[in-house]
Amino acid sequence: MSDASVICSQLAFSWPDDTPVFEGLSFAVGTGRTGLVAPNGAGKSTLLKLIAGELLPSAGALTVNGTLGYLPQNLPLTGEPTVAEVLGIDAVIRAIDAVESGDVSEEHFTAIGDDWDIEERTRAQLDRLGLDRLALDRSLGTLSGGQIVSLGLAAQLLKRPDVLLLDEPTNNLDLDARHKLYDVLSDWNGSLLVVSHDRALLDRMERIAELDRCELRLYGGNFTQYEQAVRAEQDVAEKNVRNAEQELKREKREMQQARERAERRASNAARNLKNAGLPRIFAGNMKRGAQESAGRAGQMHATRVHEAQARLNEAGRALRDDQRLVLELPDTDVPAGRTVILGEGMQIRHGERDLFAGDGAHLTIRGPERIALTGPNGAGKTTLLRLIAGELPLDGGNIKRADGRIASLSQRLDLLDPDRTVAENFAVFAPHRPEAERMNLLARFLFRGPRAHLPVRVLSGGERLRATLACVLCAEPAPQLLLLDEPTNNLDLVSAGQLESTLQCYRGAFVVVSHDERFLERIGVDRWLRVADGELTETGAPQA
Repeated sequence: MSDASVICSQLAFSWPDDTPVFEGLSFAVGTGRTGLVAPNGAGKSTLLKLIAGELLPSAGALTVNGTLGYLPQNLPLTGEPTVAEVLGIDAVIRAIDAVESGDVSEEHFTAIGDDWDIEERTRAQLDRLGLDRLALDRSLGTLSGGQIVSLGLAAQLLKRPDVLLLDEPTNNLDLDARHKLYDVLSDWNGSLLVVSHDRALLDRMERIAELDRCELRLYGGNFTQYEQAVRAEQDVAEKNVRNAEQELKREKREMQQARERAERRASNAARNLKNAGLPRIFAGNMKRGAQESAGRAGQMHATRVHEAQARLNEAGRALRDDQRLVLELPDTDVPAGRTVILGEGMQIRHGERDLFAGDGAHLTIRGPERIALTGPNGAGKTTLLRLIAGELPLDGGNIKRADGRIASLSQRLDLLDPDRTVAENFAVFAPHRPEAERMNLLARFLFRGPRAHLPVRVLSGGERLRATLACVLCAEPAPQLLLLDEPTNNLDLVSAGQLESTLQCYRGAFVVVSHDERFLERIGVDRWLRVADGELTETGAPQA
């Protein structure tokens, strides 16, 4: 790629304990918007740190053509720096103020350079990211997590880099802030490389880079087109595997048939020679000739079987692991007319203010409703979930819960005992199910054989999610109301898809807090509630 902005050649990197991350990785990324995808733990963030120079490769070379901007995933959330200091413009603003006050020292002009319009450009950039009311002298510690992420992006954009690296830039952003970020990045003209699990953002990319097995493959088009291309590849790979399996069976069958024919011929020849009364030396020569001929035929068939097995192995390597969940959850069924939650005049103190003041909030959930709870960060969505679950006391009003069959799924996935195995945790939630039935159910959640007997503490994030879902949804009794608070945060795309398929099979009611529009669309949300300005209101689905 002649106009490549980032060039990686035979890159190798290992952690201090010699755990390898990359070996012989080579690729080139040019101008335009590129989304980098891979399962958690594959090295996406590590690769960005290597490109940014925060980590050094053990071998190979990395080249970045032009200036670089980098927004890491973990930003400082507290501290005394001001907005101007975080943006890196405080020294320039002080120099401009000094010059305007009559101090014409050379050092001030050096500090300013070509940035006489820095404050105007800064305000314009902050406005585009929804930070129009943010004072430049405000301290970092007073900002929300979402504001800090947007501020960090603004700081990078003000550098006017040629290459921009973003690691999970929509984490902690509410829906409005996400859309503002989408608009800003859609106008980006340089080279953009984004690590994200946000499918709405990835659908605004011009190409998708898939990091897998120390190889980076580029697919033209956005994430939806990437998924279609991968599915088409899998269809071809599955067909090739089926053909190779049939070919191997045929070669083995022909080898067996050839062996049986040779044995029959040898048996018949031995009888014929005996009956013919030929001299012993002549009979021996004929027998050896027949054996050599049978040996050559057997070797030919063995070679063909070996080659057919090699072709099957090669076809199998093109197959991806099938991580889809196919479930049946009849015990979670809720009749359409049943009232699951009835809340009247609910009031509670939220931070420094009253939530649902005045007449309080009224909330009724009937039957298998699928409810999305939206609103800006800090508005009280999580507080409302905890009220529904009975984890917080009301300061006014009342709430009735049918049967108490309510389960909560937090972002932390801390419901299970980390020192117990998956199977042991499952037995705690479903003690009356026979062990064989429990193991069969765990297999449906992809915990087969020894995987079901791993301690929870050693599981990956995606495995922990599946174990938690198995325990919660197959519990005795099964929940008829599921509460989910930002469930896709920190999930890779495969795990998010597994959560979607599970919720599609779930027959009860759920209330989910999420800013992930694609996720809400795929799990079939049919009712939208919004918490904002201390009030709970019924809304329609947000417009794209």
